[in-house]
Amino acid sequence: MVGQLSKAEIIYPESDGKPMADNTKQFRWILTIQQNIDWLYANDPQVFVAGDLLWYPVEGQTEIAAAPDTMVVFGRPKGDRGSYKQWEEDNIAPQVVFEILSPSNKAVEMAKKLLFYDRYGVEEYYIYNPTNNNLEVLIRNAGSLDTIPESHDWVSPRLGIRFNLTDELQIYRPDGTKFYSYIEINTMLEEECLRANKERLRAEQEFLRAEQEHQRAEQAAVKLDEMEAMLQKYRDRFGELPE
Repeated sequence: MVGQLSKAEIIYPESDGKPMADNTKQFRWILTIQQNIDWLYANDPQVFVAGDLLWYPVEGQTEIAAAPDTMVVFGRPKGDRGSYKQWEEDNIAPQVVFEILSPSNKAVEMAKKLLFYDRYGVEEYYIYNPTNNNLEVLIRNAGSLDTIPESHDWVSPRLGIRFNLTDELQIYRPDGTKFYSYIEINTMLEEECLRANKERLRAEQEFLRAEQEHQRAEQAAVKLDEMEAMLQKYRDRFGELPE
């Protein structure tokens, strides 16, 4: 008879064997949301943001797990993890989770995720379907996650970010800056580098022009000194020039 494993012997898998995304659109949205929220809290060492990381809420129960597309945990330090073992994290559950849907997601699967997030303490649950631009928002109210009636222009109580569904979903930081994709960020960086290079070139040209003006002024001053010296020699020899 095989004895029960000790806590130290229990292995918590760091992968559920499923792909992070089923298509490019889903992957792009997962990356955009995770990276922008991570950027939003880049200067707060006590906000942990992760994407596609297995979360184990109960010690010893390896079958009880979920891997949100993005999860945000307030009160836990940044750093790399193979999985999020809640009992090793001051028993703090992720407060905010995001799921990005793909055509392969089934109703039963999403119902199980909702049950999991509801049971284990998630405060805000966002489900975005990029295919039809639909955003479902569930907020913990009276102990359970309830769907809010209107998600357009919704502002997250925890994150302070705003969701706009006018066309394709747009997400805005508390300061009004939109969530940018990787391509948009790199395009802006390239444009900023180009602008900085142009400004540097303009400053160098201005400096050269100033140097040239300075050199011309010095040359003119030397010539003037030479003329005054010649005039003085003339005065010394012949006296003052007649008027």
